[in-house]
Amino acid sequence: MRRAVLGTWWLLLTVACAGRAPSAAVPRADAPVRTTLGTLTGTSTPRRGVRAYLGVPFAAPPVGDLRWRAPRPAAAWSGVRAADHFSPACMQAAPAAFGPWTLEFLLRGPVSEDCLYLNVWTAAAPNERRPVLVYVYGGGFSSGSGDVPVYDGAALAEKGLVVLTINYRVGAFGFLAHPALSAESADHASGNYGLLDQIAALEWVRDNVAAFGGDPRRVTIAGQSAGAMSVFLLTASPRAKGLFHRAIIESGPGALASFGVATSRDVARPLADAEREGAAFAEGKGARTAAELRALSASTVLAPPGRPARFGPVVDGALLRDGFAPGAGGDVPTIAGMNADEGSFAPSYAASDKSPAREAGLAALRAVLAERAATAHAPAFMYYFDRAIPWPERPEFGAFHTAEVPYVFGTLDALPRPWTDVDRRLSATMMGYWVNFAARGDPNGAGLPAWPAFDPRDPKVMELGERVAPLTNASSQHR
Repeated sequence: MRRAVLGTWWLLLTVACAGRAPSAAVPRADAPVRTTLGTLTGTSTPRRGVRAYLGVPFAAPPVGDLRWRAPRPAAAWSGVRAADHFSPACMQAAPAAFGPWTLEFLLRGPVSEDCLYLNVWTAAAPNERRPVLVYVYGGGFSSGSGDVPVYDGAALAEKGLVVLTINYRVGAFGFLAHPALSAESADHASGNYGLLDQIAALEWVRDNVAAFGGDPRRVTIAGQSAGAMSVFLLTASPRAKGLFHRAIIESGPGALASFGVATSRDVARPLADAEREGAAFAEGKGARTAAELRALSASTVLAPPGRPARFGPVVDGALLRDGFAPGAGGDVPTIAGMNADEGSFAPSYAASDKSPAREAGLAALRAVLAERAATAHAPAFMYYFDRAIPWPERPEFGAFHTAEVPYVFGTLDALPRPWTDVDRRLSATMMGYWVNFAARGDPNGAGLPAWPAFDPRDPKVMELGERVAPLTNASSQHR
């Protein structure tokens, strides 16, 4: 009884801080939750009142004849399914720490083609309607997983969100385009299976998130790097229209100018180009037909090809149409930003003056948002993250690509670093911005520095670092 009273008291305090009243006590992790496919139980987390539901299927396993097809509905189950551990990640090479990306930024578990599962963190009662955040991982469209430690959603759930991480197919399994695969498709297209997985997960959210206390009318889709590019593309896809209501793009198009991705059109390749590369890739594996491709073992598909191959989104005429414009499909409020040292993992970059690349990245990101503003009517908010994760042994990495993620998720303690009060204040501030944005489409709120909306005529950028304030020309040049 004492435990239940304490849990209810914590819910009252949390919800009061969010400006809303609870409608019921938070259920225990072992209380059943009914989804459209069956009943689940979850697991408790160290965050008081927060429950996690891990390894929840949102689509059928894309194996056998379903390899390189759009995701199909998952099978229903009878009885109660224990959602108490992460599923395998989608097929990819074994992770190893490199550059600034230590193990806290990498998947921890096994990999499998049977990988279309998601994870939910919530402190809400079933009849509440809290804002929802769906996070899409990065990894260059070749790696990543929903089980990465810095993506743990418990801290944001404690702040009032229902948080989900999703798996999607990567590499050749997620983005192989091939003439034989296009020929058998009703859309006469191939190559965007990973993006279709993301849409299938969003459809699951639409149909099921209310059972976890989430509001299907307030869904924010967020991502970093390849996840950010995915979010950007989904705002332009007619197939994703209505499935989310705000977008957060962390180090996506424009921000990656130092990597050679300078404009929105560079994010996805024409189908014909992708098919040519895909056919060459398949021939290197001894496969020419769709049946021969599906007969290959997963390890054969994953093995390095005889010639270089790129896998990523495709302008296929169905999911992404020629001449797509950012925001055209959803016209949703957007946060977009970049980090100060996006390319610092490259030795030549780390050893040189970083200022030109930073300014090029900021200019390119402003150009992307200005292009968006020409067609979109919802506001956008731009940020520049310049806080270097404390790392006395490797100061050259600075505010590296992905460095903002543990601040956003409140997972600083997942990394063994000498954190300071500056870091914890910055994390609390960024979490506040993200929670407000998911709730209302505007990051501003009580106790937070004012963040001006992006205006192409006066493109202000919010600096997120030791200093949290709009970036002026003087402060930009200083940094």
